[in-house]
Amino acid sequence: MRLRVEFTTEPFDLDEAPRHAVVAREVIQAADLDAVDVGPFGNTAEGGADAVIAAVDALLRRSLEAGATRVSLQVNVIADASDGPDAPDAPEIAEDGR
Repeated sequence: MRLRVEFTTEPFDLDEAPRHAVVAREVIQAADLDAVDVGPFGNTAEGGADAVIAAVDALLRRSLEAGATRVSLQVNVIADASDGPDAPDAPEIAEDGR
């Protein structure tokens, strides 16, 4: 299973990246993830489920230790090449989409 994580840390500082934001980005960039995109207002990364979950754990722990007062994140399951209709764990979908 592949996952995408999107996250931000607060408080914001538009003049200079706060330490917690730098730490969070370092965690994600050092993780075994691909499609990493960091920016001033949000960050995303994709990878295998185990790698994303491990990165989220480290992200939460280290950014909170570095002064974050809030971490907003969203994790989504995304399709990969092995998620076709013949994949062993693919749910059956009725003709009406349910």
